[in-house]
Amino acid sequence: MTILDRIFATRQEKKHGFVLALGGGGGRGLAHLGVLQVLEEHKLRPDAIVGSSIGALFGAMYAIEPDAKSLIRRAGKILASEAFTSIELPMLDETDSQDQSWLSRLTAAAKQTLQYTRAATDTAMVDTDALIEIAFTFCGGESFADAKIPLFITAVQFPNGEEHLFSVDSDVKLPCAIAASMAIPGVFNPVSIKGEKYVDGGVASELPSKEARMVARSDQLVLAVNVGSRPRKDVEPVNVYGMLDWTSEVKSLYLRKYAREYTDVLIEPLVGFTQWHDFSNPEQEIDKGRQAALEMMPELIAKLGL
Repeated sequence: MTILDRIFATRQEKKHGFVLALGGGGGRGLAHLGVLQVLEEHKLRPDAIVGSSIGALFGAMYAIEPDAKSLIRRAGKILASEAFTSIELPMLDETDSQDQSWLSRLTAAAKQTLQYTRAATDTAMVDTDALIEIAFTFCGGESFADAKIPLFITAVQFPNGEEHLFSVDSDVKLPCAIAASMAIPGVFNPVSIKGEKYVDGGVASELPSKEARMVARSDQLVLAVNVGSRPRKDVEPVNVYGMLDWTSEVKSLYLRKYAREYTDVLIEPLVGFTQWHDFSNPEQEIDKGRQAALEMMPELIAKLGL
């Protein structure tokens, strides 16, 4: 008996529907909000949500309060707040330095030198407390038990590399599980929970379709939303961070291909090459999610037999 079998047995709900898998992708994950909005407009509520990284954050927010319009308003306010914008993510500028003023180039060079120094002497660029604060800001002190939709969050144990799935059975504070799933190695330190350390769920499963299939019943579909990026064919990296990003993108590309084997319906917003740390244009990313979801609604509705 799966966790969902047990949950639905106690709730005495009909056994049909789908489990929603929301993948990682940083700022590209804003497209998840557009997908959720379209599902809601079609009166389609997931029987459960499995989230990885940014998918864990937005999935948790929706599971607690299944109201897409309200979620989009809240997310917009938080993203525009000083608490969020003051977090300085350590990414090197890969634009052509000749397009910048001499002062901008000098400032960028100094910043890069400091970042390289820290990268050589520390295991992370941003304090983990900042990540946990983000999770608390978005979700408050809610618990898995507060979720109106059963919620599952992926993370990876550090340093053994084993995948872990947080749920209502985990007896873990929800913001801590979210922070663990979003703790990108090298950017954030691992998150400690009950004596164990965890990092970004996307390390092992950027698109958590396999995990969704694990918790789903045999009669449920897996609907997955892929907001991962692809390596650019026309631009080569110009620095170490660029090479690391390229390596990560190639790895993620193959992980997502593997995850598709467990997916019944796949929604892929055209997120292009939006950087993972770019949350500057939420309306545009949300609309990309809407458009992709609208295109896939006929297939989803047909497979659900509605």
